[in-house]
Amino acid sequence: MKESQERIKQIEVVGVSGGGSAKVTLNGEGEMVKLELSSEILKEEKTIIEDLIIAAHNNAKSQLKSKTTEEISKATGGFGIPNFKWPL
Repeated sequence: MKESQERIKQIEVVGVSGGGSAKVTLNGEGEMVKLELSSEILKEEKTIIEDLIIAAHNNAKSQLKSKTTEEISKATGGFGIPNFKWPL
């Protein structure tokens, strides 16, 4: 299980929104490590930019949850851990 936790820490996922105009990178611990905004998006209204960042973050978080669940499943032989929630 310790090895799985270390592999999870090494994961990086990129969430996108607005056709790639907003990108958020999360590490395996759920920390945002990068935010990319296209020059076109910066011409939009503030609320649109905020919504696109949130959508990209949620997309990345969903990917991270899938990858961590997959990694935990490998570590436990597919049985999982009852009531286990990864801190995302």
